[in-house]
Formats: sequence, C-alpha cells, structure tokens
Amino acid sequence: MSIRSDNSPRSDRPEEDAIIEVRDASVEFDMDRGRSRVMNDVSLNIQREEILGVVGESGCGKSMFASAMLDAIVEPGLLTGQVIYRPENGEAVDLVDLPDDELDELRWEEISMCFQGAMNSFNPTMKIGAHFAETARAHNRDVDERMEHARDLLKELYLDPERILDSYAHELSGGMTQRALIALSLLLEPEVLVMDEPTAALDLLMQRSIISLLSKIKEEHDLTVIFITHDLPLVTGFVDRLAVMYAFEIVEVGPSSQVVKEASHPYTRALLRSVPSLDAPLEEMHPIEGESPDPVNIPTGCSYHTRCPIADERCEIEEPELIETNADQEAACFYWEQAQDEVTYTLHSGIMGDDE
Repeated sequence: MSIRSDNSPRSDRPEEDAIIEVRDASVEFDMDRGRSRVMNDVSLNIQREEILGVVGESGCGKSMFASAMLDAIVEPGLLTGQVIYRPENGEAVDLVDLPDDELDELRWEEISMCFQGAMNSFNPTMKIGAHFAETARAHNRDVDERMEHARDLLKELYLDPERILDSYAHELSGGMTQRALIALSLLLEPEVLVMDEPTAALDLLMQRSIISLLSKIKEEHDLTVIFITHDLPLVTGFVDRLAVMYAFEIVEVGPSSQVVKEASHPYTRALLRSVPSLDAPLEEMHPIEGESPDPVNIPTGCSYHTRCPIADERCEIEEPELIETNADQEAACFYWEQAQDEVTYTLHSGIMGDDE
C-alpha cells in the first residue's frame, strides 16, 4: 500500500532522507483497571544508514517503540498512527495499514529484529542451523544459498560456522548465542535492523565486543540500525543520534555526542547525572527521585513534571512539544535553558565512548 504523508516532520532532517517515518504512533492495551497507553503520540524520522539509539529507564516505552517498527505489538495491544517505511527502490508503505501477508513478507526481508535474551529466541529442540533454514524456507528463498550467506555472516562475527550451525542454543555461551541471533536477523539482507536490548544479559567485555562488531557489520551491509537500551554509556560512542524516552514519549533527540555534552531536557540531564562511574565521587552520583508515571494514569501537562525540580503550574497543565534547542537537537521542555543551570551533571570517563 503506497501512502503520502502531509504531516510535517517534527524533528531534524528532511523526510526524503528518512527510511522510516513514525507519525503520532501510540500503543494501547485495554486492562481491567483502565486503558494503558505504553507509547504516546511518538513522531520521529529514522535516517537511512544511521544508527539511532533509543534510551530511557525501564518501562518507558522503548520496547514498544521497537515492536512498532515491525507492527509487532502483541495482542490485545493496538498500534495507531503511522509507521511509514521508505525502501530505497519502491513505494513507501504504512506498516500500520499493511495486510498481514504483506507485513509477514516485509519482516526479516526489509526490517528485521534482534530481541533481547538470545537464548529465549531459539527453539531449544532445534539446532541453530535449522532456524536459519526455516527462515529461508518461510520466505521462499533458496536454502542452500542462504545457508552459505549464513556461514559468511557467522565468520564476520568471529564464529566457527560449522560448530554454531550444528549446535543447540544451550551448547553455546551467551555471547556466541547473541552473535548467532544477529546473524539470523541479517540472513535475508534487510535494510533496517531493530535491536531490543541485545546486550542486556552479557558481561561488560562481551557487550563492548558486540558493539564493535555491530559497527563493522553496519558499514559492510549498509544497514540502518535502531538500538534500544537502558545503558546510556554503552551506546554514546556507537550511535549517531540519541532519542531519549520518558513516560512513553520522546522527550529529547539529537546527535549523540551533542545530547550527552549539552543535554537540554531536565530528564536527560538527570539521567546523565545518575550514570554510575568508577572514577566519580559518591556524592556526584544522584539517582532520579520519584517514580515513572503509571501508563493507566499519565499526568496531564508535561509527563515529567512530578519529578522535575524546575516544573511550575504551566508544566502541570500544558504539554510541551519538541522544540529546537541546538542545531539538529530538540527537547520537549518549556524551560530547557533554565535546566542547564538547575540540573547540572559531570561527564566521567566511559560515558562518551572510547574515542572521546
């Protein structure tokens, strides 16, 4: 289904550079105690061949954002709005309105997802190789050709293809299983790879190794990567842009190093102030006080006002829109300039990545 969007983009670069345009996307679940909104009118352009990092506290809506990229919200959840995919060759399609058979074809072939907890993503009764072959058959691809491609991918990820393909998931280490899942997600050569906390269960050394490998894979395969994480220091030197989520909304977005060095939203600044560091004095580490909003009872006005030290009556009543605070950087805050003085933070080693 081809579409045209008359909505002007709320953020950064032009539509024609975007591979995915998210427009007023929301996800709701009907619950016994009320309607739970776990993604709230999110709009964002994802640029072709960029690495976008989506960060925020647990429960802020990051995983729902990831699932919305494939219209893979589990029932009885309902996705509304638009998720427009613009292939390099072909017409744009709105995933929200796409028939199920076309959506099934697009998943893995055009937009693929690498879930958190690789061990849970593999059937324990099937060898890893069987998962690759099954994926190829499900999309009517030549199995022998795709298995050869699988071997090449596994080699790129510094794995022994024959050992991996002939093993069950429980016979591999966590890092090996995660890399095998990354290879599986790339089997059909998608344009976009969505990664939902792919390193959450791994130790720090393996996390850094996976990030390094992803940078290499992204360049070699011309991928667009959407990387979901709660671990801000892990991705700041890896991603091109950061989108910060709070209470099911994007509250700040911009170039990664710029957002980290010159955060505009009080929540982003508080998040940076709470990052633990081995070389930071204990008194400089400040957890964010209070709790995230209940998705059944999101407060009126700015969703962060109940925890924000500079909020006033306007914040309680009026909902701020994303506005430009620096070049290519936006934040949803009325008092972002005041936040720079009121919510201070210090950058410690490791937060900017290895190159900073």
